Amino acid sequence: MCGIAGIFKLNGSKVERHQLKVMTDSLYHRGPDGDGFWESATEDVGFGHRRLSILDLSSAGEQPMHYRDQYTITFNGEIYNYLEIKARLIAQGHKFVSDTDTEVLLVLYSEKGERCLDDLDGMFAFSIWDNKEQKLFCARDRFGEKPFYYHYLPDACFMFASEMKALFVADIEKKVDQHMLFNYLAYDVIEDPFDKQKTFYENIYKLEAAHYITISKKNGLVKKRYWNHPDYLNIDTKISFQEANQKLKELFDRSVKRRLRSDVTVGSSLSGGLDSSAIVCTIAKLIGNSSQELQTFSARFYDESIDEGRYIEKVIAKTHARPHYIWPEVDEMVKDIERLFYHQEEPFTTASIFAQWEVMKLAKKNNVIVLLDGQGADEILAGYNHYMQPFLRDLYKNNKVAFKEQVKKYNEMFHRKYPITFRFKVEAYCPDLLRALGRIRRTFTTPEYLKYFHTDFVNHNKTKEPPFKNFNTLNEVLGFATFDYGLEKLLRFSDRNSMAHSREVRLPFLNHELVEFIFTLPASFKIHNGWRKRILRTSMEDVLPKEIAWRIGKIGYEAPQQEWMKHPDLLERVESAKDKLIKENIIVESQSLDPWKLLIADRLLSETFKR
Repeated sequence: MCGIAGIFKLNGSKVERHQLKVMTDSLYHRGPDGDGFWESATEDVGFGHRRLSILDLSSAGEQPMHYRDQYTITFNGEIYNYLEIKARLIAQGHKFVSDTDTEVLLVLYSEKGERCLDDLDGMFAFSIWDNKEQKLFCARDRFGEKPFYYHYLPDACFMFASEMKALFVADIEKKVDQHMLFNYLAYDVIEDPFDKQKTFYENIYKLEAAHYITISKKNGLVKKRYWNHPDYLNIDTKISFQEANQKLKELFDRSVKRRLRSDVTVGSSLSGGLDSSAIVCTIAKLIGNSSQELQTFSARFYDESIDEGRYIEKVIAKTHARPHYIWPEVDEMVKDIERLFYHQEEPFTTASIFAQWEVMKLAKKNNVIVLLDGQGADEILAGYNHYMQPFLRDLYKNNKVAFKEQVKKYNEMFHRKYPITFRFKVEAYCPDLLRALGRIRRTFTTPEYLKYFHTDFVNHNKTKEPPFKNFNTLNEVLGFATFDYGLEKLLRFSDRNSMAHSREVRLPFLNHELVEFIFTLPASFKIHNGWRKRILRTSMEDVLPKEIAWRIGKIGYEAPQQEWMKHPDLLERVESAKDKLIKENIIVESQSLDPWKLLIADRLLSETFKR
């Protein structure tokens, strides 16, 4: 895992090493093990790199890396199937001088060009300069695990980096996009699902997941999608549940095994939930009786109502892993809050993100550099309770008998918390993706909410209702959450939290072949008789403690935010933020606005980033 930066001058001027260095230096936390710089012979292209050594810790793994005097790469991420690709390339006659995945990627690109992306199982953001073609090629992984930001002025300059702060220190203006700020304050939206390249800052863009761009002086910037998400309607109705179970297990085991490849210590996050527990138990199964030690890292809370300790301890007992615990507390968050804002760069929804921050800090304290984590499972396997809505709506439309049976089973399990009656008004109960869009429709249906904002701020930034899709199946809703709005913001939280502490997070559930397979499965394989993630539960029965495989509740890292916000320092910050937002003609009062959002908005509007 690393930090990358680069400049391509399109107007005949030269790259300044000083500018490249300050960009790269701002990414020190992403790669404290070394840095590297390169400028082309014509000095109009320059790359910077910060290294976090994971594979081949020798100097042979240093970047920027070169091949055949034609290609130069700066790369951030991991190619998990690099050994398989390398074996094929060796069979074709290629020779290698390192044991890195970076060199494998560079050689693969020399052979296949942009189609190299089809072969990759990994998380990545990289740029390759082709000296012969005088072309820059930049790509990002399928789900957006690794970040890639850029600033582009046609016929002038293209600049890119792993984080926006590297662009700001290169004198790109830090100017908040007021429309994005409005969407955040009014609708709770922290990404634009209809324009994925947008960020919270004007003239700073992100390369969308599953996309690549080429830049040349002749053709300018050209962007293309290289991987299309699965066809949500292409359901395999012939596969049996037993066959699907077996294939899921095989794909998941392979994904975990590949993500254990490392020349440094590997551990795992463990929340006590189904997803992280499945990963930890699968790791234990794969390493067997080897000398490799399995270490886990968990956030705990003194409030028993949100603490997952009893489930975590069941996994520890089964796997004999060495556990590490951290108890996040508000005083620690107050102390770290400026660094948290600094590293995240854009808004985050709740203080619960601080629990993940503390887990990464704990891993650093114990010298574990790589952590496997369970993100992505909730989106692809229907882990959240609100996914019951499209599942039941589809049944209601197409199979009334099955609908009534599923409602009955659901109520037997959840009747105390989430009752559903037979007097079921489907359209009222299942508004199109109400939750998955972060309550974006609330303001459109209740415009009186806007009275808390300054009239000019609303008039200049409020747009017509976006063109919402009609979602008719569970797969369509899961697809929206996975590829359009939901998952990628969580991946950003994770990347910034981990890299702030120079840790790398790997996500076994986001192997693209596994995801493609899951989207071919019938909805009943994912939700059945009230059980969400049905197929994951059944496929993991033999490795998980029973109490976790079939646990009903789900908490995760849920910090006691309401209580934390009573801290005197945070109350003072909120009052200061409120005064500033009123002065900036953004709000007129804050009585009904989330104090956390006031803090975030104030931080966005600050003139400079502070470490």
